[in-house]
Amino acid sequence: MKIKVCGMKDAENIKEVTALGPDYMGFIFYERSPRYCGGMAPAVVKGLPDNVKPVMVSVDMTEDEIMRIAERYGFGIVQLHGHELPELCFSLRSRGLKVVKAAGMRSASNLDILREYGGAVDAFLLDTLCAAKGGSGRKFDWSILDAYDLPEDFYLSGGIGPQDVESVKQLHHPRFVGIDLNSRFETSPGIKDVDMLRKFINEIKTA
Repeated sequence: MKIKVCGMKDAENIKEVTALGPDYMGFIFYERSPRYCGGMAPAVVKGLPDNVKPVMVSVDMTEDEIMRIAERYGFGIVQLHGHELPELCFSLRSRGLKVVKAAGMRSASNLDILREYGGAVDAFLLDTLCAAKGGSGRKFDWSILDAYDLPEDFYLSGGIGPQDVESVKQLHHPRFVGIDLNSRFETSPGIKDVDMLRKFINEIKTA
């Protein structure tokens, strides 16, 4: 079970969360997000230990914009949360980035569009369909996952909170590889409750 903590923007909070040993840490480069981190010093991201991989989160940026930020901050993974086409995903992969395409879920029919991305992405992130491009704090109906039959791995996002340990443990799907934690673990946008995260991570990693 891989764990990604997303929406980080405060250097001290980043240091505290890093000590918990998440597998990935997400940084949002979308100016409309309350978790926007565009003013963060590149050294904060580049200073993460090898076991915590940084993920750049973008929304409808051009390829050049994505590559410029990825190179400046040292990102090797980009998570696309907008209307990015498979051609862009494929091109980013050809330039050395791993690509995770986020998709909003409301019903099983939302899975159909993901078939267009075959061979263009490394994984999908299945989130709750909302206008805010993530961070809604709301879950979608996880029974939708029963219809997921694509060859790409997927991460589960959308309103996962401290009370969901057992529910997550009950999910068994051959392509389900990890979870994305964000707003339900915050004291304010972009600031994570370290004690709450520690307890959740310890419990989720206990068989």
